[in-house]
Amino acid sequence: MSTSDNAAAKLHPETRLVHAGTMRSQFGETSEALFLTQGHVYDSAEQCEARFLNKDPGFQYARFSNPTVAMLEGRMAAFEGAEACRATATGMAAVTAAVMAQVRAGDHVVAARALFGSCRYVVEDHLPRYGVASTLVDGTDLAAWRKAIRPNTKVLFLESPSNPTLEIIDIAAVAEIAKAAGATLVVDNVFATPLFQRPLELGADLVVYSATKHIDGQGRCLGGLIVGSKALIEGDIQTFLRQTGPAISPFNAWVMLKALETLPLRVAKQAENATKVADWLAAHAKPSKVIFCGHDSHPQAAIIARQMSGPSTLIAFEVPGGKDAAYRLLNACKLIRISNNLGDAKSLIVHPATTTHQRFSPEVRADMGVTDGMIRLSIGLEHADDLIADLERALAKV
Repeated sequence: MSTSDNAAAKLHPETRLVHAGTMRSQFGETSEALFLTQGHVYDSAEQCEARFLNKDPGFQYARFSNPTVAMLEGRMAAFEGAEACRATATGMAAVTAAVMAQVRAGDHVVAARALFGSCRYVVEDHLPRYGVASTLVDGTDLAAWRKAIRPNTKVLFLESPSNPTLEIIDIAAVAEIAKAAGATLVVDNVFATPLFQRPLELGADLVVYSATKHIDGQGRCLGGLIVGSKALIEGDIQTFLRQTGPAISPFNAWVMLKALETLPLRVAKQAENATKVADWLAAHAKPSKVIFCGHDSHPQAAIIARQMSGPSTLIAFEVPGGKDAAYRLLNACKLIRISNNLGDAKSLIVHPATTTHQRFSPEVRADMGVTDGMIRLSIGLEHADDLIADLERALAKV
């Protein structure tokens, strides 16, 4: 099934994740082929020229595209209901390309302040080096977004839910602000996953993913994805990726392509487990705060009800006693492993203040809501009762 088939759009998302984008070779393989090739040969010099002029369909060089990579892109575009998709070497390559490809010296970017450390680096430190000004705002404050807009604002960027505080931003409302300003909205949708949140349907122009997380889902490979309109993807973004070279390897693309087939099954079970664990934590006496997108106590519960169809797989909670207490808890976990990754089949736990957000000052971390007692928990596919028993033993150390 090709993404160009009119019938593809009528299929359920789960079906698209199994079949969309598939291209079979002359051997008629069932499983998508892995094309480990850097380049391609041509029947004539004339065909080679036409290929580079994009007048002859086909592949040229793995930095530009590759048959296996193209299948991943086609499948993800079909799943998202997007016109186009491009895969990148990492999630951060996707974020960087999605933002930098659209701006020039003299332009301005507005972003939510609650961002993953590397994302905030791109906006706050990297862009200004090349003459692109940036403003960070409280993403939950729509008036702050409007106030930050300038005549030269070209891009608005946010992640929702945010890492690690699970802050939720009203994507549809920010999309309206971007449209009124003549700017584009880029949404990092990693925590929600494409199953539980559809930013393009809410008005976003581009959606980015670290495919390293839930899409791979088993801690194997790095990868990133950018989905959106053909005009944006095949324009500045394609040029940026082609010329700067953050290409995903065909092997990694093949792993991601196969992983998409089981994404709904894995994420649904992880979310079910996360709900059970979050409910248990919320009832426990030790945590001073539990943040979970499936709880009515979430500060943005009303927005979650409008724009998310599930709670995702992440839980944030705080323990009294700051860093020392958090470390005692992490070190006491035996089943849940300490790791800064997330979205894995294995449950993972991390202390954001000393890892993903360690480069920020205590004042900046406090402004972002990242306290010394905060813990980020990514729930996997283990039995929920075993995870709860592990946390119960660990909380006894707090």
